[in-house]
Amino acid sequence: MARHRVTLIPGDGIGPEVTRAVLHVLEAAGAEIDWDWQQAGSAALETHGTPLPDSLLESIRRNRVALKGPVSTPVSTGFRSVNVTLRQTFDLYANVRPSRTLPGVLTRFPEVDIVLFRENTEGLYAGIESYDENLELAEAVARISRRGSERIIRFAFEYARQHGRRKITLAHKANILKKTSGLFLEVGRQIAREYPDIAFEDKIIDNLCMQLVMRPETFDCIVTTNLFGDILSDLCAGLVGGLGLVPGANIGDEVAIFEAVHGSAPDIAGQNRANPTALLLSATMMLEHLGERELACRIQNALHDVLREGRIRTPDLGGTASTMQFAEAIAERLTK
Repeated sequence: MARHRVTLIPGDGIGPEVTRAVLHVLEAAGAEIDWDWQQAGSAALETHGTPLPDSLLESIRRNRVALKGPVSTPVSTGFRSVNVTLRQTFDLYANVRPSRTLPGVLTRFPEVDIVLFRENTEGLYAGIESYDENLELAEAVARISRRGSERIIRFAFEYARQHGRRKITLAHKANILKKTSGLFLEVGRQIAREYPDIAFEDKIIDNLCMQLVMRPETFDCIVTTNLFGDILSDLCAGLVGGLGLVPGANIGDEVAIFEAVHGSAPDIAGQNRANPTALLLSATMMLEHLGERELACRIQNALHDVLREGRIRTPDLGGTASTMQFAEAIAERLTK
């Protein structure tokens, strides 16, 4: 195994707790990683006077890979989302969120295995907003480009081919948003012709949401624009037990940031009761990205064993184990 240097951002709230737990598991697994510790969000604001210090950005540019815990973002006021800023700064156009039913986790849907690909830099989240004080009118522009559409859709098809996935569903609202969603759909249909080995379909976003909660097992990969992807990724997480169980990755041509997709949960911060599964699975995605697929599989199998056994669970899964007790159980499986 090669030695890797990775930027580590523990984040806010429960972030430092789940980060410590994940590092414990990675160490037990024998991961050869030198961590470059950095701050972001509220923690960085207190120390550096900014939620996104230059030292953090320089670290990510240097290492090209980062693992990030949850970062707080004020609602309506305060500083701009750190997550959005990082994605745009490093052009991390592909947001990848696998939602898979985990063994031993009771849900309404026992056979969900969906990978969602969300365009990460355009759409309504491009941040093009204005407010007319005279009219008391707020506006936001959804910007969709052919280039942006092509690269996220092609990314989804390439991922599907490399990982043996069978089908891609493109989510859109081209019946109403004929120029923006229409362009995304047009590009999707064009690129799909280059991948005859992968089935392709498109669905209007509202119909897709209904289908997902009725028959989620019929979906494989979903690719869509920024806002729709943000909503769908949480919906898919709900199908398998919630955001505490779902990993995420933000990938560009030069940099990749792997993150827990849940919030910082300040109400339980410091109580050592948060579930570290989301960040741990994000770390396994990071390991695969670094070429350490076998190690990633070992960690995933150890996690599955602990969940399947059901003896040690965090409170969100109906147990009483602390964050670190859960991590120690996984680490013990790895060292047997």
